Amino acid sequence: MLYSHATIITVNSSRDIIKDGAILVQGNVIADIDKADVLNGKYPGEEVIDLEGRIIIPGLINTHMHTAQTLLRGAADDLELVSWLCERIWVLQGNFTTEDGYAAARLSIAEMLLSGTTCFLESMFADRYGFDGLCKAVEESGIRGCLGKIVMDIAKYAKDPKWAMHSGLVEDRETSLLGAIRMWEKWDKKANDRIRVWFGARTPGGIRSVSDALYKEISSISKSKGIPITMHCAEIAADRVFFDSVSHTPMSYCSSVGLLGPNTVLVHMVHLDDSDIAKLAETHTHVVHCPTSNAKLASGICRVPDLLDSGVNVSLGTDGAPCNNTDDLLQEMKLAGIIHKAKSYNPTMVPAETVLEMATINGAKALGLSDSIGSLEIGKRADFVAIDMRRVHLQPYFSPVSAIVYTATGRDVELVVVDGKVVVENGRLATMNEEEIWKEADIRAHGVVEKAGLRSKVEGRWPVR
Repeated sequence: MLYSHATIITVNSSRDIIKDGAILVQGNVIADIDKADVLNGKYPGEEVIDLEGRIIIPGLINTHMHTAQTLLRGAADDLELVSWLCERIWVLQGNFTTEDGYAAARLSIAEMLLSGTTCFLESMFADRYGFDGLCKAVEESGIRGCLGKIVMDIAKYAKDPKWAMHSGLVEDRETSLLGAIRMWEKWDKKANDRIRVWFGARTPGGIRSVSDALYKEISSISKSKGIPITMHCAEIAADRVFFDSVSHTPMSYCSSVGLLGPNTVLVHMVHLDDSDIAKLAETHTHVVHCPTSNAKLASGICRVPDLLDSGVNVSLGTDGAPCNNTDDLLQEMKLAGIIHKAKSYNPTMVPAETVLEMATINGAKALGLSDSIGSLEIGKRADFVAIDMRRVHLQPYFSPVSAIVYTATGRDVELVVVDGKVVVENGRLATMNEEEIWKEADIRAHGVVEKAGLRSKVEGRWPVR
């Protein structure tokens, strides 16, 4: 198949942008990429899809999201983190069934595909949600998923017992760690290598959920078996209180339990010292920036410019729908490109090109997949997105990268190809039934709220008649 006559942002090593370009897909790989007239001449018998007026970008890579939480979109708005988590989200998630988990996964994946995300990293999927259902949803949809199975053995917030985790979410070592290994043995590299299974370690710090001993065990198994680790870290000020209490900075603590390294992806990372940034660079540990979540929950702003200047690989994540309200990584890119300008009073900080790298090739590096995805190059997997620029709100544009980062949203996505297969066509899902998904999600979301006894809490502050 020849996808022809588009403007192609390759994000290759030269950062080439090809006007009136074409991509030849054979099987699940990019077989050729060049000017449209060149490829049309080289492959006269190929079926052609005309994409004039579109911009093609590498498939977006969302390196931090919670698939279960999309079922809770809008259920915990305008709350500080402890109330948000302990009084709403944990209570709701603690009432999930495996059927709810599957419906939530399908809803999340559908939204991601429709808005141009072709690969995602699930942060920590709880056992009660049904990990098999998550893998099934990935397999059926055609998306690429790196799936973190939750690992924990402590269940309270900080040292205050009133912030205990909801009993429905508590897992012991047998269920979480050994369960994650069982899921890795069952599902890793399945679905034509679109599924990878990770350790989704719970958080050190304010939300203390893992003992030092279990962190060390996770780190040891990660190295011996090659199972990557993702983990929230240094997200809120309370996390620093914990690290200070054990005479550590965030990264000196992570180093002490063996967590740092190129197979670890740390999320949020708002409250860092200079020494932490140096340690991240030294160990080639990856960082995920979640600007919307951090802003909405008033957690702070990650030191992304300092991280980038130090050579740390920084990728991008939406986080969960209750702290973002969307899984649209195109929208996340815009804030990532703007928020650091406001903080630094420097409008040149974190330019559009850097943001697009964060959402593509940097994400691929974080996931250990940069040899196969993250840029559009011959021999890589055919994961790409076409955005229809033939719209009033997208015209005119001069820089294709600027147009993608600052103007386009997920609603402008027309075509999505993952592993050579069309999964979104004409802005509609090709592998899933969108109406069936949202209707099922709506029923199950309201059911979870009722089971949790939070109906009056989630409906907002104004009277509803």
